Amino acid sequence: MAAGWEGVTGALARVTDVQWSVRVLDAVTRQELYAVSPDLVLPTASVGKLLLLLTVAAQLEAGELTPAMPLLRAPEDAVADSGLWQHMTADELSVHDLATFVGAVSDNYATNVLLRAAGLDAVDRVTAALGLKATRLHDRVRDHRTAQDPPTLSEGTAGELANLMAELHHGEALGPEVSERVLGWLAAGADLSMVPEPLHLDPLAHADGDRGVRLWHKTGTDDGTRADVGLLQAGERALAWAALCLWDPAGPDRRDDALAVMHAIGAALREQLGGALR
Repeated sequence: MAAGWEGVTGALARVTDVQWSVRVLDAVTRQELYAVSPDLVLPTASVGKLLLLLTVAAQLEAGELTPAMPLLRAPEDAVADSGLWQHMTADELSVHDLATFVGAVSDNYATNVLLRAAGLDAVDRVTAALGLKATRLHDRVRDHRTAQDPPTLSEGTAGELANLMAELHHGEALGPEVSERVLGWLAAGADLSMVPEPLHLDPLAHADGDRGVRLWHKTGTDDGTRADVGLLQAGERALAWAALCLWDPAGPDRRDDALAVMHAIGAALREQLGGALR
């Protein structure tokens, strides 16, 4: 594989039936390092949970919620796929623990309970306060979507999402306290299958740094969708990215091709870090 951004361009050229929205920023200077259709709106699957985490953090800072406040799961919150809570016997967890579950393993059950507590209207208000125009969390997580439901959990653009990660780095996403809380929940993210894969970090033990770098990110997976937004820091260097892709879920499965492009992005990020990665 060719190195750097040329490698990303080459990987993209080999995948002709997948739509992409990509943006990479120097998170310190906010200089754009690479972009492909950054304003294209695509489904973002669980990446939209980042907006819920920002809302919960804002409500904690405002005193509307407290970290230790217990939340009880209800039958209507139940949903399968990603997460741990569906496999646990505890029916009640704290707000902080639920947000940690969402950040670490994209827990769907925890997402629905938090969203019921915080309110989708509140998420919409936070989204507007962040200045996001195309990036939205539309709904709760559902096992099946009907014609009466929003067609997708969330959507957004790489341009807006990369900017949001840079704002989190600077403590500007609704203020330093909110930004710090959200980054704390994202730090333990265990899905390293997408952009961070070439960094070869320990998926279960990198929250406090691994190989000389810190990683905060959120992934999203659905039929025909892969999405990864994140922030990588090594010393004085920090990089923010968003990589979103969509293919026809009724056609050939393009996940291998999509992941190859994401791994090329990760390899380019690793090259940007130079000798900082031990």
